[in-house]
Amino acid sequence: MPLTPRHLSTSLSDSLANSRIVNVVGPRQDGKSTLVRDLLKSAAYVTLDDDAARRSLEEDPYNQLKALSDQAKDSGLPVVIDEVQRLPELTFALKRIVDQDNRRGHFVLTGSADIFTSGKAYDSLAGRVTTLTLRPFSTAEIYRAAPCRILDAVAADPKNPLPLLPKPRSYDRPEIIDLVVRGGFPEMRQLPDRDRMSRCSNYVDSIIERDVSAVHPVRKPDAVRRLIYQAAARTAQELNAGKLASDLAVRHETVGDYLDALTRLGIVLRLGAWSSAKAKREIKSPKLHLMDTGLATALRSEDSSSFGIDADPTVFGSLFETFVFTELEKSLPFLSRHWSLWHWRADSREIDILAEAPGRLIALFEMKATSKIDSSDFRHIDWFLTEGPGKSYHGAGFVVYLGEHLLSFGPGRIALPASMLWSFPAQ
Repeated sequence: MPLTPRHLSTSLSDSLANSRIVNVVGPRQDGKSTLVRDLLKSAAYVTLDDDAARRSLEEDPYNQLKALSDQAKDSGLPVVIDEVQRLPELTFALKRIVDQDNRRGHFVLTGSADIFTSGKAYDSLAGRVTTLTLRPFSTAEIYRAAPCRILDAVAADPKNPLPLLPKPRSYDRPEIIDLVVRGGFPEMRQLPDRDRMSRCSNYVDSIIERDVSAVHPVRKPDAVRRLIYQAAARTAQELNAGKLASDLAVRHETVGDYLDALTRLGIVLRLGAWSSAKAKREIKSPKLHLMDTGLATALRSEDSSSFGIDADPTVFGSLFETFVFTELEKSLPFLSRHWSLWHWRADSREIDILAEAPGRLIALFEMKATSKIDSSDFRHIDWFLTEGPGKSYHGAGFVVYLGEHLLSFGPGRIALPASMLWSFPAQ
């Protein structure tokens, strides 16, 4: 079966030409090793999941890495070190070697956490490292489309981005449910439901056994496991750390430490609370999103039949919100401008996702997990942009829904079919 092209491959090639060390981070089994091996088929590889290799590098990191570097020099290819988060102490040896020989594309590191932000790292290697983040497949990658560029359209014409958007692909409700349920992990999304659920359970075990302890000491592995399952159950909800600590029967500080570790590993994504006063941001509760809806549904023992016509619509609604959020988050590295994502809530009003770019530019997203839409679905967006905290900003508002038609509800108010996330044509 041919490999599915990854959008990050161009960024990886460019980074190899410009940086001494390229650091590719992302959750376990998201395709990092496949991406690197596909681009660098003949490079020298070392995986720190191999106990012997890891012990050897622990004993004498500089000389071992120097020998690998010397062997690779004639080929012009980098040395690839996989699962590098298991030995963050390598950073000092890497610094010595790349300062002695500053050729570009010297090392490629892959791991589930960024070792250069670890407390165990001896050096950040500032100016020597380019860090790239790989997530599980986006729907655009699954459909072999270009990255989703909705926010580029807003940047180009905040008042009327609709003409800049492509014709949405045709789809139906069963198709979007299948995409949400299968998620984006390359291997797991292909499995039958029962096997997928079993594999996801084993995946959580491997994260706890191999990854979490590498970024934070774990005294209660079962508490971490239950926290991941709780994150799946509460995806797209605001974080209530006190309630979570009570439900898990652990200290409030323990929940914070374990959430920090899971965030560093890319398992949990925290969407901060937006405020027009930048100094107040992140003070309010963030929203928690599990980084993959396929993992979330598997841990919740849900499959496509769980979201039939008789199912509680709010259950699929939270998963749909996480799905849209993660798709937008995956698109950020490929946009023409820098955007940051937030959520906003005050009293009875809420904006599911608020995207912000420099120059007081914003794009608002509300999710509606139905195929019908009318002007009342824009009431929070309208208030926010005309009377609320966004009135001094410029931008557009979108309601992402399960219909097929791209519709205008006034200047900068657009009903967006979910398929727009995978409708931008490949170059």
